[in-house]
Amino acid sequence: MAAAARSALAAAGRAANEAVSLVVFMVLDVLEVLLCVVYKVADYLVEGAWRPCYCSRSSSASGKIVVSERGGSKVVSMLSATRLHLEDISDTLYTRPSVLASSSSSSSSSSSSLSAQPPQVGRVTVHSAIVQMLRGKIGVDDGKQRPYPSPRWSDCHCANCNPADTDRLFVHVEAPPDGSATEEDVLFIHGFISSSGFWTETVLPNVSREARARRRLFAVDLLGFGRSPKPADSLYTLREHVEMIERSVIQRHAVKSFHIVAHSLGSILALALAVKYPAAVKSLTLVAPPYFPVPRGEVGTQYVLRTVAPRRVWPTIAFGASVACWYEHLSRTVSIVLCKHHRLWELAFRVFTLYRVRTYLMDGFFCHTHIASWHTLHNIICGSAGKIDKCLETVRDDLTCDVTVYHGRDDELLPVQCTYAVKSKIPRAQVKVIDGKDHVTIVVGRQKDMAKELEEIWDRKR
Repeated sequence: MAAAARSALAAAGRAANEAVSLVVFMVLDVLEVLLCVVYKVADYLVEGAWRPCYCSRSSSASGKIVVSERGGSKVVSMLSATRLHLEDISDTLYTRPSVLASSSSSSSSSSSSLSAQPPQVGRVTVHSAIVQMLRGKIGVDDGKQRPYPSPRWSDCHCANCNPADTDRLFVHVEAPPDGSATEEDVLFIHGFISSSGFWTETVLPNVSREARARRRLFAVDLLGFGRSPKPADSLYTLREHVEMIERSVIQRHAVKSFHIVAHSLGSILALALAVKYPAAVKSLTLVAPPYFPVPRGEVGTQYVLRTVAPRRVWPTIAFGASVACWYEHLSRTVSIVLCKHHRLWELAFRVFTLYRVRTYLMDGFFCHTHIASWHTLHNIICGSAGKIDKCLETVRDDLTCDVTVYHGRDDELLPVQCTYAVKSKIPRAQVKVIDGKDHVTIVVGRQKDMAKELEEIWDRKR
């Protein structure tokens, strides 16, 4: 009897959540339309030009566009000045139906429209926002297009958010104090809306002196985050993120042999680097990887979008993810409130806590631009739906490095099933599920244990 009552209450709770969510997200759909108009006017008044957005369903584009085959991938060349690999761009940037449209349309018709045949070589349509961004990126002077200002009026203008060196990422480096040669290196990659502080304020201070004597430790701020460059004309694709890590760490510091430790979104970049440097990577440690196997018949990018951001008001983390993923202009508003004024928020927090609480997590959460977070979220998290399977298969079949995967059992953002799915792809992977830990506390709060466990992983491959 009691079990039946609990089941009925749970069903009623789910029904109430769905009903409230439908109303809330219908209101947000309307608000998104209004904000689109507001920001177009504001951008024009402040910057003297319209800023492209992805609200329009039109995928037609003006300008010279040529498609060619390069290494098995389709490449868009615009005015012979820049190239864009089509597979780098997630369709979730511009295919995000309103909640009402999603409810009224059948899933079969949506799937058939999204899984249309790719364009033929020599003729292609690209969403107009992407074309305009590329034309602005290369500085086309046709009386209408010009390079976009960076930072934009809606971004923070402080020195930390806008480094002088725009060609490389910010990299925190810890090397042996005596300058002696090292046997290998370790690369730490943070997750979404975070920074190198996620590692430098937690795990790195707890790495033993013996481990430091043999290794250089690198922690990067990803492109668009922390103290790294935040170009307003970048599409923040997987290729761009990986190339910036290569340029800023591997090439600049002559890295030959290295371990990778990555959290959340950083796990996707870690897998891409491991596939690109199979002989150099000695171990791969993934913490809360965002891997969602796509069911047969589903469009991968859209499936991941719906899974990561289910458009529900409860739990609250699902609501936050839904706003960030589905609403371009609403998420820009949040970015203006939090990120543009991050110094005020940090000061208020320090004063409120009487300077007793360190703010490195806030530094990472606030120090990014909307352009960076929006495109990284869609082009890496959603856009990797098909790529991550190939990366995992390559790691399984062609690499011999150790693979260890950590996950907090209480992670509500990325469920523990993501890690078990990685294990199913790479049977040799060691899985460590930590009870009572979530997406952040899997590292923060257990940094001493994490540092010790990482050293054991590194030492196994000596």
